[in-house]
Amino acid sequence: MKHLRRSPRDGVEFMKSILIGGAAALVLLGLIAGSGRAQSLTTTEEGVIGGAALGAGTGAIVGAGVHHAGKGALIGAGLGAVTGGVVGHELQNQQNVQRRLQTEVSAQQRQIDRQRAEIEQLKQEQPASAQSQEANETLQETE
Repeated sequence: MKHLRRSPRDGVEFMKSILIGGAAALVLLGLIAGSGRAQSLTTTEEGVIGGAALGAGTGAIVGAGVHHAGKGALIGAGLGAVTGGVVGHELQNQQNVQRRLQTEVSAQQRQIDRQRAEIEQLKQEQPASAQSQEANETLQETE
């Protein structure tokens, strides 16, 4: 069985690759944070950016193992962006459905509240009508 010998240079290259990948991920996260302050991101956009950052970091680490951290970071960022975009899009769709349902529930609750108020008003008016009818009957009997 043949043993693979790694030179100290391999370890230095591996660490350099990890540092480059980490630095790239930090720069990407910095850009994300800066753009997030200017305007709010949709859930899909957040998914794309988060997936790309995670994919780049993971790709850099995996790629460093085969001495191609840069290529690994690029491939990982691409795959991560696609996956993050798909997941983010699905989450955004669910949020949109929940907002629409909440709007409908709120509208129905307002309608129920209006109808309850009308019922209470009719209940209060009904005894007054019954009393005035009794008073009219009494007046007619006395005449």
